[in-house]
Amino acid sequence: MEVTASFLSPSDWIPNNQALPVLFYKSAVISEEASAKRFESLFQEHGWSGLWRDGIFGYQHYHVHAHEVLGVADGHASIMIGGPHGIDFAVTAGDCLILPAGTGHCLVAASPSFLVVGAYPPGQSADIKTSAATGMEMDVIRKLSLPTLDPVTGTRDPLLSHWRSEKTQ
Repeated sequence: MEVTASFLSPSDWIPNNQALPVLFYKSAVISEEASAKRFESLFQEHGWSGLWRDGIFGYQHYHVHAHEVLGVADGHASIMIGGPHGIDFAVTAGDCLILPAGTGHCLVAASPSFLVVGAYPPGQSADIKTSAATGMEMDVIRKLSLPTLDPVTGTRDPLLSHWRSEKTQ
């Protein structure tokens, strides 16, 4: 599995996360083994909850109260991460994205079979924001607790080796 970390600056009204990078896990699951059930099992076994299956909204949005993992269970897509001037990720079955709170994301294009499994760290649940964050919301994003385990590997790494902060020390 190849992991890429990308720090994103604020973009228009999207705050993104100044402290934590977006992580892209290329081939987190071997494409032949990629399925919604496989991602659900991984995420659930590693303590991530609020499991859902669907596509990704076709408009820019972000979450204040939750970090989010997106496992591509089927198909392929182009996902704009970080707002209108962010990074376009080409994803295929077996890939995974971990988005820290505040990170904008939007589906650009997808194959008809495109399917994602999403989940959140323990105790967190997603809200959907489509406008600029208030000062209080920015404070929530900065102080949001980090997960204790990587949703794919079930260990601290690679997630926490990239998301180091005083919270993990």
